[in-house]
Amino acid sequence: MRNFLTLLILFSTLTLMGQRRSDAEPEWTATWITLGGSDAEAAGMYLFRKSFNLDKAPNEFPIRISADNRYKLFVNGTLASVGPNWGDIKHWNYQTVDIASHLRQGKNTLAVKVWNEADLRAVAQFSYKTALIVQGQTELAKVVDTDKSWKVIEDKSYTPLEQHIRGYYAAGAGDFIDMNKTLTHWKAIDFDDSSWSLATTVFEAVQQGFGFRQQEGWNLVPSILPEMELTKERLATVRKSEGVKVPSSFPENPTDIKVDANSHIKILLDQEHLTNAYLTLLFSGGKNSVITVQYAEGLYDSEGAKGNRDIIEGKTMTGRRDSIISNGMANQEYTSLTYRTYRYVELDVKTKDEALIINDVHGTFTGYPFQMKANLISDREELSDMMEIGWRTARLCAVDTYMDCPYYERLQYVGDTRIQHFVSFYNSGDDRLIKNAINLIDYSRQPNGHTLSRYPDRQDQVIPTYSLWYVSMLYDYMMYGSDADFIAKKLMGSRQVLNYFITYLDDDGSLKNVPGWNYTDWVPEWNFGMAPMAEDGSSAALDLQMLHALQSGIALEKELGKPEFVTLYTTMADQLTATIKQKYWDESKQLFADTPAKEKYSQHANSLAILANIVDEDTKKAIGKSLLENESLAPTSIYFSYYLHLALNEAGYGDQYLEWLDVWRKNMELGLTTWGETSQVETTRSDCHAWGSSPNIEFFRILLGIESASPNFKTVRIAPNLGDIKKIGGEMPHPAGMISVDYKKSGKKLEATITLPDGVTGELVWQGKSTMIKSGTNTFNL
Repeated sequence: MRNFLTLLILFSTLTLMGQRRSDAEPEWTATWITLGGSDAEAAGMYLFRKSFNLDKAPNEFPIRISADNRYKLFVNGTLASVGPNWGDIKHWNYQTVDIASHLRQGKNTLAVKVWNEADLRAVAQFSYKTALIVQGQTELAKVVDTDKSWKVIEDKSYTPLEQHIRGYYAAGAGDFIDMNKTLTHWKAIDFDDSSWSLATTVFEAVQQGFGFRQQEGWNLVPSILPEMELTKERLATVRKSEGVKVPSSFPENPTDIKVDANSHIKILLDQEHLTNAYLTLLFSGGKNSVITVQYAEGLYDSEGAKGNRDIIEGKTMTGRRDSIISNGMANQEYTSLTYRTYRYVELDVKTKDEALIINDVHGTFTGYPFQMKANLISDREELSDMMEIGWRTARLCAVDTYMDCPYYERLQYVGDTRIQHFVSFYNSGDDRLIKNAINLIDYSRQPNGHTLSRYPDRQDQVIPTYSLWYVSMLYDYMMYGSDADFIAKKLMGSRQVLNYFITYLDDDGSLKNVPGWNYTDWVPEWNFGMAPMAEDGSSAALDLQMLHALQSGIALEKELGKPEFVTLYTTMADQLTATIKQKYWDESKQLFADTPAKEKYSQHANSLAILANIVDEDTKKAIGKSLLENESLAPTSIYFSYYLHLALNEAGYGDQYLEWLDVWRKNMELGLTTWGETSQVETTRSDCHAWGSSPNIEFFRILLGIESASPNFKTVRIAPNLGDIKKIGGEMPHPAGMISVDYKKSGKKLEATITLPDGVTGELVWQGKSTMIKSGTNTFNL
């Protein structure tokens, strides 16, 4: 059987190799450039300039741009692009930007800041060496192609600052900036760069021919993402100041604050909600003063807990920081190189023999430019508040990748991302970041077939269950997305993932001893998040996730793939289903146990069993009752509650949905403006973890009952669960437009108005009865 699968995969690979790309990118004629004589792999910041003349302001001036590690592009002094979006060396993103609106007749200047955090860079940041590449996409624009005519200098004012953060930290360095060494006005058109060095090329000319292309380094690919949002925002209030009097107009408005010579002051600022922003600090004077800017989600008490995030009394500030030394000049400006995540910002200033003036401080919010298109119409303020918090959480955890948390890690984990991409489907309908995530996870596939647990990731973490969730993510996109060809091209990866796990199936079809961190969920009594496992390596949670992946693989192959794989996966899924029932089902308890010994039970295994549809409706009902009432079951965290809630809804308990949100209510009671990482809200490490945004899905999927019923959302199943709600409505995006519903309930009777986009049909399920829904507006009295 396994040899048969290998032959199928080999056949498919050869078929794909024989296909020519119709969307092949034009060749690169520009070259990567750097500063000659520098250590291009070491930490540092480099400034590049290119000046050129135009006979008139152009209507278009498209360029490609990329750099390693990161860049900020200024056109005639105006910020025009920030990047590149994260990838890896074999898939290094470049942005395509039309800079015509920034250009003028006469002299123009491109100025690019490129920096490398070296060993202190974020775990998600790959690097080959510090360099820049720019290429014009028209004959006119080719004047800016990077070559030896560009000017470059090292900005010696910058040193990456190592961070010392509580808990696991992977989000990169802070900035140490000595303004005494900085270059001012270097972005301006009239800046004199005559003393700068001419750039050197990173590579010799590419040698091609006879099948050879001899060049190391980056393989450039076009980013499928838009430019990130950049929106200026003011901090809200001063919560505390020490050693200085702060005017009441600050920080709402730019206001001068004098810090006397030879003094030490602190100002604690509150954004009043968590944000991702580039912080900008404007200041004057204060030669050799040291300004430390510290950022935190919340303050800590003496026990190391954050408690209520609104309360600062008796708490201390600790967190990520930047440090700046003043050069004593007027109108100095510091803007963080990468965005910072904060609710609280502390300015700590130590002056020398000269007073320093703080002129202003503000942020520039950044994130993927998602637009909220969904709308929940309800007179329950709590639901609106939860939607707002969930959307903020999802947005802060989505920049050029999805990520678990913006403060601590900025890593795109498959388990987190599966929930995040559903938030995008249900709230925005923009699938570009979803496709980007699928691409990146696919790139992480290892030679033996499995994906990494998170990607981009320089540490190569392996969580087998997350590789299985990746196959389910492909299924999710097939059901809710619109680009069937995109998923069809990912089937080879899906097959290779499943083939890897098939090699660990025992004779009975059960998974055994899969290498890696077999994480399921953060459960206090489990060992580092791993579900209980028997001595022989078997585990209900792992077997059930394998079954889910096989079921996803079957659906993918039926719609987009090959019947041979449908037959193969179906045979394995049938065997595994029988084994799970025989191995883990406890008839006396009407529950699935975690191991064959039937000594431990969890909400996780039983939720997955319901969602795998391996028991009849009455058994689902019985399991669901235990999930709600049996307190001896290992409980799900905020993360896995997403699957618990879906399972309870599937078991017929959806009308109780609003009773399941107490952890989210606790977050709100403790002043969080985003959802925390764990159920232990007072002490949770991260205050912003996107897996907590699942109510933004469930309000539409469970309460309003809207689900895709066929690939590409061509048909819809709507089965509302209103509980004691008398009136509610809403709308959500669909690939063909918008789906809107409006419900009025009286007893068991329902008055419903449902509008579907053109060409979309479905069914309305109420009190166990199904009614067809047509395209357009439908009115029902049931």
